[in-house]
This record gives sequence, C-alpha cells and structure tokens, in this order.
Amino acid sequence: MLYKFKSKVTGDLIMLEPDAKRLLKIMGREDQVKGIFLSTQIQAAMDALQQAIALEESEGLPDPKMVSLRQRCQPMLKMLKMCQDKSADVVWGV
Repeated sequence: MLYKFKSKVTGDLIMLEPDAKRLLKIMGREDQVKGIFLSTQIQAAMDALQQAIALEESEGLPDPKMVSLRQRCQPMLKMLKMCQDKSADVVWGV
C-alpha cells in the first residue's frame, strides 16, 4: 500500500507503507491510515523527527545497508517546513 501526503503548497509525497508508518509513529500518529497535521501541529511533528534522527545517529545503524532515518525523513521534513512557512495543513489517506 502507498501513502500519499498532500498539501496546498507542495507536490504530493508518496511513500511505501512501512516507511510512512514509521514516520507517522515517530510523529505521534501511529496506526492512522487517514489524518491531518494542522499548520499549528507541524512544528511538533518536525521536532519529533529531528529527535528520532539524533537518537539513531547517536546509536548508529544496525545494518549499514539500511537507509538512514535522516535520508528517509528529508522529503517529509521539506514538505512540513514548506507547509509551516505558508501555514498550510498536510493530509494523507483522503
């Protein structure tokens, strides 16, 4: 299954289910097939991702062949930042 994240100020961000679920869990939206980040909630979501990245980097990757969380999060962080700058919401599953 694919997850499609949408906003009025960016292009769509499409992710495979395991990656999207991982990021959503980090951002506090575990097990939500549909949802929304209001513009007022975006900073907290970005902070959660940044904290998870810092934690992973301090612990190191268990498998060097894995894609790091920093790499995996970049498109999402870019989308969230653009939406925050324009006070736009991010939705998925709708």
